[in-house]
Amino acid sequence: MENVCKGRVIINAEDFRDINPGDRILMGPGPSDVHARTLQAMAAPCIGHLDPYFLAIMNEAQQLLRHLFQTENQLTIPVSGTGSAGMETCFVNLVEPGDEVAVCVNGVFGTRMADIVQRIGGKLIRIDAEWGTAIDPQALKHAIKDRDPKVIAVVHAETSTGVCQPLEELARITHDAGALFLVDCVTSLAGMPVAIDEMKIDAAYSGTQKCISGPPGLSPLTFSPAAVKALEERKTPVFSWYLDMSMVRDYWGSERKYHHTAPINMIYGLREALRLIAEEGLEERFARHRLNHRALVAGIEAMGLSMLVPESIRLPMLNAVQIPQGVDDLKVRKTLLAHYGIEIGGGLGQFAGKVWRIGLMGQSCRRKNVFLLLAALETVLRAEGYQAKPGALAAATALYDQTC
Repeated sequence: MENVCKGRVIINAEDFRDINPGDRILMGPGPSDVHARTLQAMAAPCIGHLDPYFLAIMNEAQQLLRHLFQTENQLTIPVSGTGSAGMETCFVNLVEPGDEVAVCVNGVFGTRMADIVQRIGGKLIRIDAEWGTAIDPQALKHAIKDRDPKVIAVVHAETSTGVCQPLEELARITHDAGALFLVDCVTSLAGMPVAIDEMKIDAAYSGTQKCISGPPGLSPLTFSPAAVKALEERKTPVFSWYLDMSMVRDYWGSERKYHHTAPINMIYGLREALRLIAEEGLEERFARHRLNHRALVAGIEAMGLSMLVPESIRLPMLNAVQIPQGVDDLKVRKTLLAHYGIEIGGGLGQFAGKVWRIGLMGQSCRRKNVFLLLAALETVLRAEGYQAKPGALAAATALYDQTC
């Protein structure tokens, strides 16, 4: 209860309960489940952001991030903020007013990129593809003909649709044009290969809450030497003081110059989540995501449901399932959460109410979760009047048996 007495707000502390959201199985578009070791690391004592012990943890976090990004880039750090902060960091540091920027748009997050470019005064060259499909490299090539883009940007894993964008040809076109290649890896990093140096990606960012399986709040970022050179040769100051990498990098570098107070306990958690990834092994982790994805799809299709995205460009960690005619999207998701503790996501933008987005990310990407989701979804759909075909669990089991 809250009362106002002579200009003061009076509360009763007993009215506020302990935080206890209950058990959840996070199988939406993020966040994903967080390993107990990561949560334990975050509960370690908070210390100063220039404490020698914390500086050592920062160094280890950078080493582990370079391993995950598969890069030798010196400027590889976690930005204080979620994945959208990483997106904004890349654009505000690399783009100046009047610079031409080509953005590939085939979903919500490509649209967000285009919005940021216009907000900071860049000249937008927009390449659109139908949502649920990949960008055609020839469309990009045609769009930048006789133009001079400084940056070409694309979403590797479009979370709104489940599309995996092939990058190799886009990278080649970008560098042939003399531009910097900027890639959104928010959903793909730690769930499938993101080989920054091998694929010649100049700037990339991600988020801790997807396949890395940390809580939301940090955005891993990496800049190539070419991207750093572009930053150093700017003619105008970076619009954002907080996200200005020309200053932030001095805190993460050997100078250790104070910029802002780092989120110490979040970085503890990131370091532990990255250590878990290194222990599992990148190839093993990628194989786990592929296998559980294939089993989920086998069960979904055996049930009579359809995937939104063609198999050739499907993401393993974000599965867009078309909602059957007559089935109430929100009711199904609410029932899954209330009765089974399972969270899945609804559609965004033009797919709102038309697809479910089922995540298999990091710690949530487990065989038992595939079976739990399939069994629960079949039960809920039958209660909604949809005659789901039997055999979903058998189909998933057969897929696992064939692989083992």
